[in-house]
Amino acid sequence: MIRLDAASFLLQWAVGGLFFTWLTTRRREVGLGYGWLMRVVFGSFALASIVVGQAVGPVPVRDVAAGGVVLASGWALLVSVRRKAAGVAGQRERIEKRTARVAAMTGIDREEQRFDKAAAEFPPALDLVAPAIGLVGLVAAGIDAGSPAWLSVLRIVVGAAFLGSVSDAMLLGHWYLVQPGLARGPLLELVRWTGWLWPFEVGVMLLPTGMVSVLNGSIDDNYGGILGWMWATCAVTTIGLVVVTRAALKERQYSAVMAATGLLYLAILTAFGTDLVARAVLA
Repeated sequence: MIRLDAASFLLQWAVGGLFFTWLTTRRREVGLGYGWLMRVVFGSFALASIVVGQAVGPVPVRDVAAGGVVLASGWALLVSVRRKAAGVAGQRERIEKRTARVAAMTGIDREEQRFDKAAAEFPPALDLVAPAIGLVGLVAAGIDAGSPAWLSVLRIVVGAAFLGSVSDAMLLGHWYLVQPGLARGPLLELVRWTGWLWPFEVGVMLLPTGMVSVLNGSIDDNYGGILGWMWATCAVTTIGLVVVTRAALKERQYSAVMAATGLLYLAILTAFGTDLVARAVLA
C-alpha cells in the first residue's frame, strides 16, 4: 500500500517556498507584487495543510506550526502592502536611470512610476518568520512519519528546500513579464540553489532504507519495480533541466528568460517526482 501524508507535504511545500521568497526579497530588486503573490500562494498551502491534517490525521505540533505559518506570512503581506509607497531600492534606482536615459536621448520626460523615498521599506527579514515557524512543524511531521526519525526529518526538510527553490524559480520566471528589465541575478540564484540542493535530495532518498532497496527489488513497490525506475528517471532529468536552464539564461535575448521558465515548468514535474515518488514508496 502506497501512503503519502498530504498535510505534511503541503506544509513542506509552503515552508520551502516561503524561505526562498525571502532569498529573493532580500535582494531588494524584485517588485513588491512578487512577494505578495508568493505569500498568498504558500500561505494558502499552509492553510490547506491544516484543513487536510484535521480531516485525515492530526499531528498537533505540525498543525499548530502550520497555523503560525499562515499568520506570519499574512502579517508579512500586510506590512508589505502598507509600505508599498516606498517600493524597493533596486527597482527605484532602475526606473530612475531608465527615465533619465530616455529623456537624454529623446528630450522627452516620460512619466515614471513614483515612489516615496522617505517612506520605510518592507523589511525582508519578516519573510523568515514563517519558514522558521514552519520548520518546527516539519520536524514534528518527520518524527510522526516513523522510524528512524532522524532520516524522516532529514528527508522532509531537504525536500522542502528542494521543492521550494524550483517552485519559486518557475514563478519568478513569470514575474519577468510583469517587471521588464529586471536583471537575471534573482532567477539565476534560485536555479543555482536548485542545482546545489539536488545531490542532497537524491542522497537522502538513497540512504538506507532507501530507493536502492526499491531498485534492487528488496522493497516491492507493487508495480514490478516501475516506480523505482520512474524515480531514477525523474532525478536524472531534473538535474539535466537545471543545467539546460542555466545555459539558456546565458543568452542575451529576453526570450531566453521565457525559455528558461518553460524548462522550469518541466523541472517542477520531475523534481516533484524525485521527492514524492520516493516518499510514497518508502512510506
